[in-house]
Amino acid sequence: MPTYVLFDTETTGNQEEDRIIQFGAMIVEQNGNLTCYDELCHSDEPIKLEAMEVHNITPDLIEGKPKAIETTFYKKLLELNNENNYLIAHNINFDLGMIQKEGFENKYQLIDTLRCAKHLFPQLPYHRLQYLRYALELYRNEKQEAQKHDIIIKAHDAIGDVLVMKLFLSKLVTECRKQYPDYNPMEKLAELTKTPVFITTFKFGKYKGKDVVEVAKEDTGYLNWMRSNLDLDEDLKYTLDKVLSSF
Repeated sequence: MPTYVLFDTETTGNQEEDRIIQFGAMIVEQNGNLTCYDELCHSDEPIKLEAMEVHNITPDLIEGKPKAIETTFYKKLLELNNENNYLIAHNINFDLGMIQKEGFENKYQLIDTLRCAKHLFPQLPYHRLQYLRYALELYRNEKQEAQKHDIIIKAHDAIGDVLVMKLFLSKLVTECRKQYPDYNPMEKLAELTKTPVFITTFKFGKYKGKDVVEVAKEDTGYLNWMRSNLDLDEDLKYTLDKVLSSF
């Protein structure tokens, strides 16, 4: 029977040289047993001020802490690393990339709750975890859930974000059952994670709020410039490639 590993990382920054300084995780077994992990870890890479501004982790807080690979959670992550189990995160490519810097080689089935949100809740203008927290009223249940597991909810704190993600995962499973009643919901979420999302409207830039196809008709050059010069996520790359291929 599968085990579900929900996790989040806080890091020294978001560049290639940056490393993990906090793990937050919940490991849920098929029988319902749940174990929480909230561990700070040391990194020789200095914490960028922009990162401190987000997660409030300062150098003194990680002084003397174990390295990421020495944490209890990382050891458990390795122990459960097989194709029967699920590794779950919001924008999983970032967190997976961070643990891969520590030598992790993934064998889990992956579920990205961010991409699944785009697939299953396309009517929402944004799919950031904190936006979903309020848009789907997850906050109404989080206090009770936090008390159950002795967790303090804080935005941009690894374990707090994992708790919100757990509540959101339940919403995803419910919605998946509605839209794909003939499928096992977790297996379908893993499949949706591998499936790029076609973005219908721009969420940023000079054409924010505009229909992508309409913009392509009016300003193909700008879309070609975006594709060549901006660091875009996989879904927007997929969208632009699909739209531009028709011109």
